[in-house]
Amino acid sequence: MPEDLQSIRPWRTIKRRKTRIIMVADVAIGGDAPISVQSMTNTVTSDVKATLSQITALADAGADLVRVSCPDTDATSAFRQLVKQSPVPLIADIHFHYKRAIEAAEAGAACLRINPGNIGSKDRIRDVIQAAKDNDCAIRIGVNGGSLERDLLEKYGEPCPEAMVESALKHIQILQDHDFHRYKVSAKASDPFLTIAAYQQLSEQVDCPLHLGVTEAGGLRTGTIKSTFGLSSLLWAGIGDTIRVSLSADPVEEVKVGFDILKTMGLRSQGVNIIACPSCARQGFDVIKVVEVLEKRLEHIREPISLSIIGCVVNGPGEAAFTDIGFTGGGAGSGMVYVAGKQDHKQSNSQMIDHLVEVVENRAREMREAELK
Repeated sequence: MPEDLQSIRPWRTIKRRKTRIIMVADVAIGGDAPISVQSMTNTVTSDVKATLSQITALADAGADLVRVSCPDTDATSAFRQLVKQSPVPLIADIHFHYKRAIEAAEAGAACLRINPGNIGSKDRIRDVIQAAKDNDCAIRIGVNGGSLERDLLEKYGEPCPEAMVESALKHIQILQDHDFHRYKVSAKASDPFLTIAAYQQLSEQVDCPLHLGVTEAGGLRTGTIKSTFGLSSLLWAGIGDTIRVSLSADPVEEVKVGFDILKTMGLRSQGVNIIACPSCARQGFDVIKVVEVLEKRLEHIREPISLSIIGCVVNGPGEAAFTDIGFTGGGAGSGMVYVAGKQDHKQSNSQMIDHLVEVVENRAREMREAELK
């Protein structure tokens, strides 16, 4: 959408809650920094080749950060190798083993995902925090509705927003007592309503960056729906500085869904945004098939480009007027190509896919060259 149109549509603006900025390696989290997208590997971490391959695939999909589980010494040993070869900063996922946290920090983790209260004695907590300080490592406090402390469950009777916030604040206090302030917090649950309520309450009490996610959301379709509901509700309220979509699917799909959510909400622009009609008897070409192919063939584009694919002239010209590139179905086996909202030239249906890919790629190249000037 042209920038001048954005400026006259204040109802599209989301005012983000102001938080402190922390650095996870070279990625800024919080403040006015772009909302980062992350995912997590599901390979056996000690299998360096397989894990690095997945990290690379996630980075190619646009992930800003990747989390890797470090449950044992084989994993933390492999983690050191992964850090050296990874194209993006790596986060070490730690649960109960304080030595694994220290090893991961020393191995080059950009961030540790821990619950300080689960680490053990005060001495162990102190040692983990000191390792983070010594190795330029951030910390994410990861509160999960499914693993709340026993005393909080006894106090509240069940996982609830108040219990999750109390857990987060308790863990925050531990870090602050050790003069550690380079942290972010998550308060996830598999129930999106519980997730939303917990983050809403937490955001009113802290100024640290918040990591958003609906945990254990499910498979690709249902998990995407749950995550979109939970994350978009919070993002619309200005809450959230980094996100992870949790799906029982290829982790690359998590990154795609994450960017689609941010792109739809105007919070981050990356890749081609295809606007397409659902198709009907008026369509001048097979809209569904064309969109399916274009989505695949344009996955490599990182520049923010809008593309409208509309089957007929009822809505086609109107949609094309607000996109960078458009194609509207017509008659006699051809349609109209729009560039910058205006009719530009006709194109046959038989060659439209190859032609549109070429037009988008040329536009992306022009945008890259303009940035270099």
